Amino acid sequence: MEYIYSAMVLYSAGKDITEDAVQAVLSAAGVDADAAKIKALVASLEGVDIKEAIASAAVAAPAAAAAAPAAAAAADAPAAVEEPEEEAVSEEEAAAGLSALFG
Repeated sequence: MEYIYSAMVLYSAGKDITEDAVQAVLSAAGVDADAAKIKALVASLEGVDIKEAIASAAVAAPAAAAAAPAAAAAADAPAAVEEPEEEAVSEEEAAAGLSALFG
């Protein structure tokens, strides 16, 4: 996460997001940064309109947050329990069963 945060700090400061700049931010924060991760981050952000990405994420987040309570309520609702059908027992069969108990 610190790699993404460093890119966000650079973006909000109006600086270019370069490998050297990301390395400098991470070093200033005391992070022992991995050069491969920095390179991958910078490469993945090439051609990305960060302002647009933030705006679309800000729009998607409330929609997802609004859907979450409904999904949680559905998950908490007890499932419809199918009760087994009781077998119809005639009075004669019931009496025969009772006579076996009492002899």
